[in-house]
Amino acid sequence: MGLLDADVYGPSVPLMLGIRERPQSTDDKRLIPITKYELKVMSMGFLVPDGHAVVWRGPMIDKLLTEFIKNVEWGELDVLVVDLPPGTGDAQLTMVQKVPLSGGVIVTTPQDVALLDVRRGVRMFEEVHVPVLGVIENMSYHVCGRCGHRAEIFSHGGGARMAKQFGVPFLGEIPLVREIREDGDAGTPLVVAQPGHPQSRAFVEIAEQVVGQLENRAKQQLSVEH
Repeated sequence: MGLLDADVYGPSVPLMLGIRERPQSTDDKRLIPITKYELKVMSMGFLVPDGHAVVWRGPMIDKLLTEFIKNVEWGELDVLVVDLPPGTGDAQLTMVQKVPLSGGVIVTTPQDVALLDVRRGVRMFEEVHVPVLGVIENMSYHVCGRCGHRAEIFSHGGGARMAKQFGVPFLGEIPLVREIREDGDAGTPLVVAQPGHPQSRAFVEIAEQVVGQLENRAKQQLSVEH
């Protein structure tokens, strides 16, 4: 599996995966992705010093992401996950124009102001004929570790309502959990650091749903072709 961090201005994947080395290149100057946790990873964060601001216009972002697509030695992959920045800007346009995407997954927080971006994201995918595989609600709620009280800090259920409105699957909700933040900051994803954690299982279930959506669409496409 491959992971392309397409958030040029705020690449966080290197920190969250604990990757500090720089990618090497082949004899013909193709970049070799860095492998961690059985993922082949490429990110702008590998190419700039820590804390360095990337001040680029649209054409430069287009050129970089095109290089990441065409000039990286990805090899044979079952799936390439592209982590896009929020919104519908240059990175999103480059990816939908340059790559035959199998589908998009929308990640949102529950409050109305975030759901405005979800609507734009869904409409963008519809306009470029990329199927939306589903919606995930992040920061869905918080449960106090001491008393067990559940607090819906950013409201709750907006992602599910949005999925229903657009007729796409609701893939699941991710609560505010301290261990997710701690393990991400430490460079060890929760599913690796604590595979038995309830939220690790939730991540796996969401991933399985996404894979299931991809498999179903592949079967539908095959049946249409025959």
